[in-house]
Amino acid sequence: MLPRTDQPQRVLAQGILPQKVLHRLVAGERLDEDEAEALFSRIMRGEVEPVELAAILTALRMRGETEAELRGAVRAVRACMTALEDVPEGAIDVCGTGGDGLGTLNVSTAVAFVLAGLGVPVAKHGNRALSSRSGATDVLQMLGIEPEGDAALQSERLRRDGVAFLAAPLHHPAMRHAAGVRKALGFRTVFNLLGPLCNPARVRRQMVGVFDAGWLDTVARTLGALGGTCIWAVHGETDRGGADELTLAGPGRVSAWDEGDLRHFHLEPEMAGFPRRPIAELAGGAPGENAMALRALLDGARGVYRDTVLLNAAVALHVAGRGPIVAQGRVCPAALKENVARAASSLDCGAAAAALKAAAHVAAPVE
Repeated sequence: MLPRTDQPQRVLAQGILPQKVLHRLVAGERLDEDEAEALFSRIMRGEVEPVELAAILTALRMRGETEAELRGAVRAVRACMTALEDVPEGAIDVCGTGGDGLGTLNVSTAVAFVLAGLGVPVAKHGNRALSSRSGATDVLQMLGIEPEGDAALQSERLRRDGVAFLAAPLHHPAMRHAAGVRKALGFRTVFNLLGPLCNPARVRRQMVGVFDAGWLDTVARTLGALGGTCIWAVHGETDRGGADELTLAGPGRVSAWDEGDLRHFHLEPEMAGFPRRPIAELAGGAPGENAMALRALLDGARGVYRDTVLLNAAVALHVAGRGPIVAQGRVCPAALKENVARAASSLDCGAAAAALKAAAHVAAPVE
């Protein structure tokens, strides 16, 4: 076992060896940004054996990934992605890290349709279920929106329809080298954080739901350091633990990066005009069940799902620059409620449903 040191041993990027990295991680050492980038570059090239990768991801999870390790991993993943060009100014992504284990309905996917209905260009990054029952891509496919990896076509859709759904495996083909291990492990890994930090449209405005409040500052600072203009990393406290989205089950915590400054906000559902409801009322299921719930929402269904989507959409409108909700260093309830009303109008006038219709290539019924 290698001795623990405050400064990690430098390893040439081209010669970094996964087994030696694993020994260092088990010994409690940390990687610097360059070493992490070199390691994850090898992972993206498929040069790390599954058993070694599983051990590395587990060791990182147990010790806790550092900010430098995350930045290095993000740079490696971004260098391999199939990126979109000619993205509309002000495009936004709304996504969650997953990994909270709550099994809720797909909130950020529904928010994407609400925002698109209001004319906000949304480059929605998502994946199939890896550590949950129903991922964004699973639900979208049930709604007739097939995964598409043509970056030029996705750019055109984003400009024309105001929304593009970017399936992670098609824009991050190198991620396939980690997919099997992630699925087998079944718990959240650093890849749950990497996905939301590597949007193929290189959006500069993001609302990222984070499963663990301890990661809020790191996520916001990382995206800010990589060129983000307005970043809100959000976390919801519920009666069953933390959520990677804002909910009606408890207060929300926010780390916001805005033009070079990191600020913190507290957000109660009552500030948006919603009573508290237990997270169990937002429970989802298999992709078909979640897709039916999302379609019903767009068709006018009321309830906890709608109100949760409106709360998150109201915050996302601020991130998109379409409705500021911060005044004197705090979230202003009146402004937040105005954004809730704007979001509700997208549902009530049918604009959000029209965004779904425009995005769907095959009118497949939900069964």
